[in-house]
Amino acid sequence: MRARTFSSIIAMALTAGLLTASPAAAASSCANADAAPGTISAKAMSKATLCLLNEERADAGLKPLKSHKKLAKAARGFSKIMVKQQFFDHVSPSGSTLSSRVQKVKYTKGAHRWSLGENIAWGTGDQATPASIVDAWMHSPGHKRNILDSSFTEIGIGIAAGAPLATAAAKSSGLTYTTDFGFRQ
Repeated sequence: MRARTFSSIIAMALTAGLLTASPAAAASSCANADAAPGTISAKAMSKATLCLLNEERADAGLKPLKSHKKLAKAARGFSKIMVKQQFFDHVSPSGSTLSSRVQKVKYTKGAHRWSLGENIAWGTGDQATPASIVDAWMHSPGHKRNILDSSFTEIGIGIAAGAPLATAAAKSSGLTYTTDFGFRQ
């Protein structure tokens, strides 16, 4: 960190449905890693996603991310908005950004230094499982960089039913993921 007040936004987008999961994704010890949309709660999906992300960090010799309620609130809200308003981008049609969404939930309030990162993805069917989404992120340099950024210590995960496009398959078997990474001091 170079200054007392520091904000770094690393924004990456990924359409997970375009990538396929590798066999390594199935080798996880995380509960519900391969759960299909609609078979478990969003909370259980989020726990599986966090477990998978922390396995990747452990493999790289990094400390695990801790779930943070304020980041999770921002991430859940953004996933829901992407599905409801049918867009897939880090900036909403109304102009909200990662920084503005995280400031709205007061994650950075009182912090002298902070940094943020965000990964978004969506998939349908077997491409919407936590294992498939995390595997796709790990095969994308920018997303992988966020996941393995040693400065991030906290995360909020938001998963919404549906996908940011209006097709029958996306509505019935789609999930939209947002992971908001953070650090504050």
